[in-house]
Amino acid sequence: MSGAVLYDCGGAGPAPGVVEVVLAHPGRLNAMTRAMWRQLRSVFESIQCSADARCVLVSGQGGAFCAGGDISEYPGFRFDEAALRGFHEDDVWGGLQAMLDCDVPIVACIEGACMGAGVEIASCCDVRLAAADARFGAPIAKLGFAMAPRELALVARAAGELTTRELLLQAAVLDASTLRARGFLNHVLPQADARGEALAAARRIAALAPQAARRTKQTLRALAQVQGGQAPAWSALLATAYGYAGDAEHREGIAAFLEKRPARF
Repeated sequence: MSGAVLYDCGGAGPAPGVVEVVLAHPGRLNAMTRAMWRQLRSVFESIQCSADARCVLVSGQGGAFCAGGDISEYPGFRFDEAALRGFHEDDVWGGLQAMLDCDVPIVACIEGACMGAGVEIASCCDVRLAAADARFGAPIAKLGFAMAPRELALVARAAGELTTRELLLQAAVLDASTLRARGFLNHVLPQADARGEALAAARRIAALAPQAARRTKQTLRALAQVQGGQAPAWSALLATAYGYAGDAEHREGIAAFLEKRPARF
């Protein structure tokens, strides 16, 4: 079976409002093919447009998250500059950018191998939970190439510059407890509990106000752009930041608190 990015577009996810996205490439530890990167983009563009999606749970199939890129494809394009640029700027970054642009909260359930492309995909998630057996790395220096600029910047923002230097310059492989101590992971869980705890986290998010979550992600994205020297993004956000004042979700949340009852979002 070739690789695929699986998700249920019909709303029959693992819990109400939760969409599960599964990286699936049997026999390859879910290594990403070019087709899978394109599918990742399509999936997250669809989720962004879904009114029913309240949280996304990203996982890998068969006890691994993602072991990196599918190296068996590399001879077909990596030795031509234009083709290599198209792979990274269109295929890979297209998938990652769609995740970054998604206003629906994303929870990562990381088990086993999380290498290269797996670290990049995890870096796009809002909450990162890992099983104790998870291992993280990007040993591409052994393959004779560097991480593409946009991808490196993404990992450095999420994992920190010193950790990124260690992963790339030393081809280091780090365990989950180390990445937790360095702030890349929210929690490290017993292997048997990882899936259940990640799903529970996704359910908790899905039960909260969905439009408030989307606005939070929009604000965080604008803040990142300001820190990157793109101040107009912040001004544009401030111009519309309080447009939700009369929304039903806003009214329901306040009313439920005052009436001492659970909110019905």
